[in-house]
Amino acid sequence: MKNSIKLKGRLKSYLQTSIYLGVLLVLVNLGIYVIDYRAGLVLTCFVVFYFAIVVALLFYNKPVIMNELISFATQYGQIQRRLLRDLDLPHALLDEAGRIIWTNIAFEKAVHKEKGYRKSITSLFPMVTKERLPGDVDEVELSVSFENNDYMAKMKKISLKEMALNSDIIEDKDYDGYLIALYLFDETALKIALQEVDDQSLVVGMVYLDNYEEALESVEDVRRSLLIALIDRKVNKYIAGLDGICKKIEKDKYLVIMRKKAVISLQENRFDLLEDVKTVNIGNEMAVTISIGMGLDGLTYAQNYEFARNAIDLALGRGGDQAVVKTPHNTVYYGGKSQQVEKSTRVKARVKAQALKEIISVKDKVLVMGHRNADIDSFGAAVGIARIALTLERKVHIVLSDEPASLDSFVDMFRDNPDYDDDLIINSQQAVEMVGNNAVLVVVDVNKPSITDCPELLRLCKSIVVFDHHRQGTEVIENATLSYVEAYASSTCEMISEILQYIGENVKIKTVEADCMYSGIMIDTNNFMTKTGVRTFEAAAFLRRNGADVTRVRKLFREDAAEYKAKADAVSQAEIYRNAYAISICTSDEIQSPTVVGAQAANELLNIKGVKASFILTEYQNLIYVSARSIDEVNVQIVMERLGGGGHMNMAGCQMEDTSLAEGIGIIKRTLDTMVEEGEI
Repeated sequence: MKNSIKLKGRLKSYLQTSIYLGVLLVLVNLGIYVIDYRAGLVLTCFVVFYFAIVVALLFYNKPVIMNELISFATQYGQIQRRLLRDLDLPHALLDEAGRIIWTNIAFEKAVHKEKGYRKSITSLFPMVTKERLPGDVDEVELSVSFENNDYMAKMKKISLKEMALNSDIIEDKDYDGYLIALYLFDETALKIALQEVDDQSLVVGMVYLDNYEEALESVEDVRRSLLIALIDRKVNKYIAGLDGICKKIEKDKYLVIMRKKAVISLQENRFDLLEDVKTVNIGNEMAVTISIGMGLDGLTYAQNYEFARNAIDLALGRGGDQAVVKTPHNTVYYGGKSQQVEKSTRVKARVKAQALKEIISVKDKVLVMGHRNADIDSFGAAVGIARIALTLERKVHIVLSDEPASLDSFVDMFRDNPDYDDDLIINSQQAVEMVGNNAVLVVVDVNKPSITDCPELLRLCKSIVVFDHHRQGTEVIENATLSYVEAYASSTCEMISEILQYIGENVKIKTVEADCMYSGIMIDTNNFMTKTGVRTFEAAAFLRRNGADVTRVRKLFREDAAEYKAKADAVSQAEIYRNAYAISICTSDEIQSPTVVGAQAANELLNIKGVKASFILTEYQNLIYVSARSIDEVNVQIVMERLGGGGHMNMAGCQMEDTSLAEGIGIIKRTLDTMVEEGEI
């Protein structure tokens, strides 16, 4: 068998070298014959002897060499197999379906399995599903974990097509089989090190006292310094306990530096400093509340500081008494369980009024826009802005795309009215066409770009002004020239009423305008029963002095029989979930404004004893509208934010797509269960 094996390549050339040299020797011998016959004869004898020796050695050594080659190849294959078996890197071979067909010792030790384990790789690593195995691609990498170890799994496809071509037992036609080589790279130590570095990264925080002035005014003069000292001690001791640095930068502001690990601890305790500060009481009638803003995971320290500033602005914009943690990819809210404190001073309103006057005075055109499915607060505030623009002799348009039936009676007061231009109220398409280089866009009753009446206007207008009374969320209107967002205000109409008083002495509010703004305040306060402060009544009194008629407004809000029955039906069928949350459905059949009726039904449910919050679901225009209401025990805003909505602490809502009413109720119940278990409500 060994003699029948034919050699090729360099080994064949090496063995035939002596024959080639013999041929050369014959040629030399012929040359010697030409020179000297006797010398040629002697060399011929040597050539014959040389060929005899070479041929004898060639035939004798070839079997010996082939035997050694075969022996070496066999031993080499065993060595390779042994090396793979003893390789410190965990290695396994899988078939196309992910079933293990071979493992090395390191792999068996890593997964604590004996030799011969032949189950699917998914049984060891659930995250390595069949869809994640190499199929269309030749190589796949993914992170896996087993017990307390983390690995980077690298899977490479090994084609068996060439093997099939040389096989006598496999039909090689159209065969495209393959194996999968799996390697596990242990990254446990690396991840621990990276986590340790991440835990030690710097976090910038800001702590503001929300009601500093008001709290001091509620305590005796001699005790004010003691109250400040106790608050300072409480904040500094808390931060020091987390191995952080706290520096007072103003009378009511602190700068905090700490490690990320400390922030994780704060999040686990849900920022209990918010509640600790409220326990400081030395006779002050008003509990002190704080707002916290944290910035982390930025590329630079300066970026973390900017995140902290944005976070504290969000916390204050949402009414204070809460913590906001901001990262490059996420914003998380904590707290927010207290009612907002109304500011007694109107300085901010006066400053904003002067700024608004200066902005409008240098513009040629004013566009006023509210939110989609506008309500009377949005429309009333837009009317107030329109009055300011008309007083300053500027062209003004109110953008109202889809006019809800609940606004028909109010809008009709301005249409075909000789006191107003025919194009006072326009739709979004007309507004886009009218935008010019010297136009200002005033956004009222909304600070979330995605739910404005015409989001495209935000991109087209260079100058934007925002007036809103809703708590700010993660999505805000950016780059606004002027922003006045006050979460303590009862309504945007209240804010615009204050602005009107500081614009100038020549502002003359017409009766229909006063009626609209008064209606906005009345609806958003539920007939002055919720979120009503001193400034709310002052704004209402200002509008009454300018011609608002309570009787006329009441007639505008009268309901038809179908709406009244729908509201009564929603209240009568309400389910009291967990003995505290009223949940019901408002039918939209034969009702022009079912969402408004749903909101009214949610308010009615709060009159039931023991109900902390109410949720009414209404199906309208292929969407599920949820109206959430509470009095003071539950922050419905954070509940609605979980579902993609928002609003106020006691008045919020959201919309659900591709969801039935039954599924919507289930989602609300699961959300309430989760938040109760987590201690958020």
